Amino acid sequence: MIWLEREFDFAAGAILNFKKPVGKSSFHIVKKVREIVNTKVGHAGTLDPFAEGVLLICTGKATKRVAEFMDLSKEYIGEIELGAETNTDDRTGEIIAQYQVPQINLNEFEEICNTFVGEIYQVPPMFSAKKIQGRRLYKIARTGKVIERTAKLIRIDSIEILNFQSPAATLKITCSKGTYIRALARDIGQKIGCGGYLKSLVRTRIGNFSIEESLDIDDFKQLVN
Repeated sequence: MIWLEREFDFAAGAILNFKKPVGKSSFHIVKKVREIVNTKVGHAGTLDPFAEGVLLICTGKATKRVAEFMDLSKEYIGEIELGAETNTDDRTGEIIAQYQVPQINLNEFEEICNTFVGEIYQVPPMFSAKKIQGRRLYKIARTGKVIERTAKLIRIDSIEILNFQSPAATLKITCSKGTYIRALARDIGQKIGCGGYLKSLVRTRIGNFSIEESLDIDDFKQLVN
């Protein structure tokens, strides 16, 4: 459940597998852990507030390993809603367009999903922390502006369809760092011709760190105390 270089010596370095709950930011978890361990703390990969799941926290000297853990493959379970687009590419945004969802069966949907497997170029969402000319995209987006973004090379290792009942689909996705699952939801919807957005998201794994072994803050407090 917890890997420690020295038992409870958080300054020496610890890698902690937390389950971030829905509604909390990644920084919120970092702040709470910092208050408990009273040393330097960093995380290896942000989760949006509406998402939940594995969030790796590095403490003390282990913060030097953040980049190493960010490079690990990630697994997500995401629910896509077809037939609409939002300005954030997920359910937290405003609906900006709605379309009729064409009749599509499971095999056809699977074929479309498979076109995204492999190395692909993905345009980051406007509401993201990516910087363009020194400014975070989400700060620009909050002014109502939409600017051109350069597509970034990412890798989708696999897409497994867990459920498909149009206009909803649940996918298990394994991918590289830098992948936006809500951008994938948007792009799948666009490929079908009806738009789409991410309704829910759970990060189930980072490398060998799984959600089944994740801690919440209360568990962690009890363990340390």
